[in-house]
Amino acid sequence: MTMWVFGYGSLLWNPGFKPAETVTATLSGYHRSFCMLSIHHRGSVEKPGLVLALDAGDAICTGVAFRVAEPDELHVLDELRERELVSSAYEEAHLPLALRDGREVLALAYVIKRNHEQYCQFDLERQAQMIARSVGGRGPNPEYLFNTVEHLLKMGIHDPDMEWLTNRVRTLT
Repeated sequence: MTMWVFGYGSLLWNPGFKPAETVTATLSGYHRSFCMLSIHHRGSVEKPGLVLALDAGDAICTGVAFRVAEPDELHVLDELRERELVSSAYEEAHLPLALRDGREVLALAYVIKRNHEQYCQFDLERQAQMIARSVGGRGPNPEYLFNTVEHLLKMGIHDPDMEWLTNRVRTLT
């Protein structure tokens, strides 16, 4: 079976591997949400940041499907697990994607565990305040937001909440 990976946040602009193929894709039943406290990559235990996660719901998330070259599959899987499962807030899942070109594939995706202590739901202003002041092992939280929104816009994906957050965080930093 061919390995596909679904990117909806930082994987859009930093997959961490060279994909054999990249295709815009949609995932039904999930939405992109700043619903995960980041205590490693974009924040700390003392000052948590926020990162995107796939949260279940009546929605569609548009992102990117990356096909992994067969010789790279085990290495890519190991690296993704090291990166994404650092705190066990994500659950690894194989979910059906509809590719822009009409194909349907199963892709590896990382979904938030709603019962995990890092799961959160905050209003946009609180999200902006947290993102504006947080820094983690992979850098400033605003950089994560700005890079993600920039890549979504390049793909023609307009997310009003994320665009509002970008404007608000720019005024706070």
